[in-house]
Amino acid sequence: MTVGIRRPWEAVDYDELVRAFPPPPEYFERTWLAPPDEIERVQLGRLRERALAAARVPFFERRWAEAGFDPRTIRHLADLERVPSYTVHDIRTSIERQPPWGDYQAVTPADARREPLRVYMSGGTTGKSRPTFYTQWDREVGAVLTARALYMQGIRPGDVVLNSWAYGTHNGAFSFDEALHRWLNCVVLTTSTGNVTSSERQVELAIEYEATAILTTGDYLLRLADVARSMGYDPKADFNIRALPNIGDRGLLESTFGAECFNSYGFHEVQWVSVECPAHDGLHIFEDAFVVQIVDPETGEPLPDGELGSICITELYKTGSPQFRYNIMDLSSLYPRQQCACGSWLRKMAPFAGRGDNMVKLRGVNVWPEAVGELALAVPGVSRDWFVRAVRDENRDELIVTVTSERDPSEFDALHTAVEERLKERLGVRIRAEVVPPGALDAWTEVNVAPKLKRFRDER
Repeated sequence: MTVGIRRPWEAVDYDELVRAFPPPPEYFERTWLAPPDEIERVQLGRLRERALAAARVPFFERRWAEAGFDPRTIRHLADLERVPSYTVHDIRTSIERQPPWGDYQAVTPADARREPLRVYMSGGTTGKSRPTFYTQWDREVGAVLTARALYMQGIRPGDVVLNSWAYGTHNGAFSFDEALHRWLNCVVLTTSTGNVTSSERQVELAIEYEATAILTTGDYLLRLADVARSMGYDPKADFNIRALPNIGDRGLLESTFGAECFNSYGFHEVQWVSVECPAHDGLHIFEDAFVVQIVDPETGEPLPDGELGSICITELYKTGSPQFRYNIMDLSSLYPRQQCACGSWLRKMAPFAGRGDNMVKLRGVNVWPEAVGELALAVPGVSRDWFVRAVRDENRDELIVTVTSERDPSEFDALHTAVEERLKERLGVRIRAEVVPPGALDAWTEVNVAPKLKRFRDER
């Protein structure tokens, strides 16, 4: 008999896990409605524990010593501002110093004997992929957090769900899979992307098995609607969709499928962070698992409530790779703590507003590609697809936005002029525009390949 191996059920006390991080629907009956003093008491207790644990990881021990920060000095939530933040660039430096895993992880493959481990890679949106280890506890709590978001979006136990995210080295598809299977008791059809299971077959499966959700990007779901129409189906009448993806054109998704769309936010290392409630006024943060701060994308200094900046996150639950003041460089803003119309006192954040590290300074003006895309889509005749490139032309930086249109190509010249005029009017700088037919941007956005759509490329 092999000695010294702990199986998943031995590595995790599931009764303790459910008490500390209630799954849905229990979460929405109790913790969701907790008063502010209870929310912050739980946060502070877990923050102090996580600080002491992170301090044992060489990456944090070194950085905190250099900054003169002692984790034992945390007495209040506001003390978190004294902790040095870090970015993906610091993680890459860690990997270069100690390949292939870096020294920012609290576990190594050797620890898999005492607790099952999984490792996933980032999508590499902003550069070389980075590995993140997850212990069995991390996977289970992360799945609970994801299940909360999916439950709020309308998925219920017993539902049949198509998981059309790409099953690969990225965490996304597996995070959804674990949440659906282990914590929502759903029947999961692991179709993966259109490159694995054809779009026509995905439509057939969704209709035949009355799937209540197809988890994918909004763009691909709308493409499935187009495929369904070409097959003689009505997406609103013939599908059984009750829950919609959080990434995409909300108005178009809701009108196409006749279901309510709830926004949410999460990322590779920590799973799901926040979700919108029926009031549709900001995303409630799962504060039993996270402290979210907003900082200046360039200086890292904390910003006041309501001001757009970079998300700096500290997780309060993991035992593998810590994320302690991780400046993820996703843009958002924080709401002041106040009671929502739904009854919750949880802090709220604004929806994802772009990437802070994608910012391009164009003739003295800070421009984010996401803002360019949003403005371009508002021009009549422009379809839902867009892509921005930064180029160097005649010794100066330029941005080029390429959009799609279903109009006759003879109208493309007038349309590209209208897009350029709108961008100049709203942003104050000239941005070149190109118009192409639907599908022409697929290779750039990687719509059927990547776990999340690519929207920007720096070619300088």
